[in-house]
Formats: sequence, C-alpha cells, structure tokens
Amino acid sequence: YIHLESFNYRSDSIAKELFTLLAEKAKEGVTIKALFDDFGNLSNSRPLRKEHLKMLAERGVEMARFSPIRFPYINHVFCRDHQKIVVIDGKVGYTGGMNIADYYINGLPEIGPWRDMHIRIEGPAVQYLEKAFLGVWNKETHEGLKEGQVAHDTLCEGSGRRVAIVQRIPKVCPEIMREAYIAALDAAERKVQIINPYFTPTRKVRNAIKRAAERGVRVEIMIPGKSDISFTPDAGFYIANKLRKAGAHIYVFNGGFHHSKIMMVDERFCTVGSTNLNSRSLHYDYEINAFILDLPTTAELGEVFQNDKLNSTIMTREEYKKRSVWRRFVGWFAHLFTPVI
Repeated sequence: YIHLESFNYRSDSIAKELFTLLAEKAKEGVTIKALFDDFGNLSNSRPLRKEHLKMLAERGVEMARFSPIRFPYINHVFCRDHQKIVVIDGKVGYTGGMNIADYYINGLPEIGPWRDMHIRIEGPAVQYLEKAFLGVWNKETHEGLKEGQVAHDTLCEGSGRRVAIVQRIPKVCPEIMREAYIAALDAAERKVQIINPYFTPTRKVRNAIKRAAERGVRVEIMIPGKSDISFTPDAGFYIANKLRKAGAHIYVFNGGFHHSKIMMVDERFCTVGSTNLNSRSLHYDYEINAFILDLPTTAELGEVFQNDKLNSTIMTREEYKKRSVWRRFVGWFAHLFTPVI
C-alpha cells in the first residue's frame, strides 16, 4: 500500500507523473490512498478538479479531501491539514515541507528557485507517520482503518538513530508543536539555527528565542528575501529585526524562496517538518515534524545552512533601514495580525 498526504497537489506535469505511477501500482494490486486539503487545493493556481478525481478513482487511486469547502465557506478558517506524509508498506516514510508541484524543480518567475526539505525515514518511527495519516483519513472518510489492517509486513529495524514524530492535532494536543519548539530552544547551550519561510512566530516562541540569545546561545535565523505570499514577509522582516536587536543573527536568503522548515540545536539534534513558525501552524492546523537526535543528520543540515549563508545578506540596522519607509510601516502593521496569520 501507499499512503500520501499533502496540503495540495498542483495539477501539472509532476502531479501527472506521480498519479500515472500510482495508477500503475494500483494495477499491480497496491492500495493507494491520498489526502489533500480542499482549501490548499482550491487556493493554488492549478487545482485538482472533479474530473481529475473521477479519473483517478477509476484508475484505482482513492482520493479524499480534508474539510471540503462548503457554504458559508468559512470552515477553512478554523483548521487546515498542512501535513506532508508518505508511507509505503509501513516500512518507509517521508515527511517535511514539500507539496507536489512543478515549481519545486522549475521555480517561479516572480521569486526564482524554490528550496525545500523532506526527510526519508525507515524503521519503527514510520508507524507514527502511519498513525498520523490514518487519524486524518478516518476523520474524513469514516472508514475506521487501523494500523493492523494495513501493516502487512513487520517494520524494518531502525539504524539506532532516535526519531520522535510530533503531530499537532487540533483540540487533542493543540500546544504540542509550540511546546516542542520552545523546549528545544530552552535546551540550547551553544547554537541554534533556524530556517523558516513564513517567520511570524508567536509571542512565546519569540520569548524563547530571546531567552536563548540572553544566555549567550548563538541564534541564527534564515528567512527568504522573497515569498509566494504577500503581507506575511513584511511582518517577518519586522519581527526578525526585533529579534536582531535582542541578539539574534538574521540571514536573508537571496537564492529564491526557501520553503524549508528546519531547526538545528547545538549540533546535537534537529527537526524537519511541515510546521511554519506562525500562528496558523502553531495554533490552528494539523502539522507534523520529525525531531531527530542524531549528530550526522544534524551536521548535514548544518552544512546546508552554512552553504546558504553564502547566498544570504546579513540583516544589520543599516540593511533594515534600506527598506522603504512604506515597507517598514507595512511590516509593523502586518505584525499586529501575527495571532491569526
């Protein structure tokens, strides 16, 4: 079986290739179940339409929408399914920040290359990705599918690396992701490195970043210079500048849009996942992150960060002042909405 969950699948050449492959696997007798968020689907420029879903169903690819948009069209406000999960036969799993779209390869004209991060997991941790997928699948389809009904083979043994799968489930464990990030920041002794695309962290997360800087921890935060969403980046620049004043080191990535959601702590452990450091992810949506307690993996991500520094501008007082008075005002105004964006 193959289980997939994504915020959206853009109807383009990558999705076509993916669904062609899934249809071939379905012909071989593989059970295919795929989830997408209806708001995420309708908000992208090339959504999956009814005719696509009908064609996929006829070819053996079972699709389900999370929270279908219906009158009065406000259900998407409360929570969305922002998770990205793939589980194959209960043995191999993937999670991270990637959706299914051509721009991951080709970029977008207005922002340039699109950068992102996913992680491949084998071993016992995969069962927690499976559980997370089934929780949302059953909520939408009411099938009552259980792990025991799909895990046909035993899980492969882990490598000895410790992996914790942390899932934010609205109304069940709504604070867990925020608490996980704050606990990681409070545990830091030497260095924290963060890459996050929509950087408008909640007050408690900002305070944890400030506490780390006050303890003498070197806090390095990388934000994209360009974004696919207007308004939010201005708030992000405003907040990043405030954290710069509190002792954080801010790097503005110039190589396109960095959509990765990663954090490395003391070169000891790291996290890769779907969670943006904003209120939507920390207070409203379904999210999932892998927290990895492993030196080589953390070092590998640290190397990515170091290389991306070479294509970044350090935010100084002078650099921030180069932004127009209007953009700085928009940033101040936008940051007032951080409890909801």
